[in-house]
Amino acid sequence: MSDLMREEGFSYSFNPSACSTCQGKCCTGESGYIYVTQEEIEKISKLLNLEVSDFMAKYLFKNGYKYSIKEVKYSDSYECAFYSRATNGCSIYDARPLQCKTFPFWDYFKTRVDELKLECPGIQDD
Repeated sequence: MSDLMREEGFSYSFNPSACSTCQGKCCTGESGYIYVTQEEIEKISKLLNLEVSDFMAKYLFKNGYKYSIKEVKYSDSYECAFYSRATNGCSIYDARPLQCKTFPFWDYFKTRVDELKLECPGIQDD
């Protein structure tokens, strides 16, 4: 049985075991947006045992009409505020946003597989 993940409409598969060999490239690198919905905000707040308003003030910023998780500058890169260098993973994994759960199967990468391969060692051609 294969551990490879596949999604309809994508020309590649993903081997999640490669995450252990990576330095969180999907959580670090260029600055970007990590959008969260109100439901996700509530779920993360609960996981962190914070009031929603306190969580939002500490970890989110507004971009247009959406909220995004803040990033932390590290060396010449940026990291999600919830990326843990100690564990090389997500400190809110059980409540991570859908955007994180669906990586690397984003529409953006459907036509940019070579770019994705540079970021993610788990990408394999089908």
